[in-house]
Amino acid sequence: MSLWKRIKNVMTKPEPPKKEPSMLTLGPGDICEVSLITYEVSGRTQNRQRNAVVLTLQDGSLIRYLTIEEREKAVYALYDQIDGRLDNVEEVPTTLELDDCTYHLEERYSGIISAIGRTPYLQSGEQYVWQYQSDNQKLLRIEWQDGRFMLYEGESVLPADVRVIRGG
Repeated sequence: MSLWKRIKNVMTKPEPPKKEPSMLTLGPGDICEVSLITYEVSGRTQNRQRNAVVLTLQDGSLIRYLTIEEREKAVYALYDQIDGRLDNVEEVPTTLELDDCTYHLEERYSGIISAIGRTPYLQSGEQYVWQYQSDNQKLLRIEWQDGRFMLYEGESVLPADVRVIRGG
């Protein structure tokens, strides 16, 4: 190696280290593991005001939804879509009973979301969310956007049970 190449190598700045992918930065095409099941991320909605993301996860024909909210610590919940209907966004109850399980409203919020990939909502816009919890720690989530309700039932997931396998 010539003297000039050595000097050039000493003078050039090293490449900055690559940022490790996190669950909050995953998008369509990435792979993650939740509770020992490997999923491909097929869609993502993000509410920047809350630092919250909902990932659409797919394992074969199974589609599930992972909510991630970064507060003092990361909070994860895994949901399955359920059939149900509500008539009016102004009349969402504070208590719901489904399959002999009573859910109590814990939190209600709204915000602008951005959507990419395959998600229940095909475009970005204002979304309203109601989050419920039952006495036996089951979770219920209701979303409304553009005149459409989506209902999900799920459970909390420990942060140790969630990891990125391949992120972009």
